[in-house]
Amino acid sequence: MDKSKEIKKLAERIKSLRLQKGYSSYEGFANDHGIHRAQFGRYETGTDMQYTSLLKIAQAFDMTLDEFFSEGFD
Repeated sequence: MDKSKEIKKLAERIKSLRLQKGYSSYEGFANDHGIHRAQFGRYETGTDMQYTSLLKIAQAFDMTLDEFFSEGFD
């Protein structure tokens, strides 16, 4: 498995979901959901994250992990 490709898919999924929620800026989404702004920005650009951070992101989108990973991952 190519870790960098998987991280890129994760970053793209997070950004796509944010845009679907109507947030043009990651800062606004992060602030509204109690996520550190700079850290959320790094997730959208492909910084690896801890499992607990992934859970927090999925929760911010009102999704289970199954729902989160249902699109954008082969």
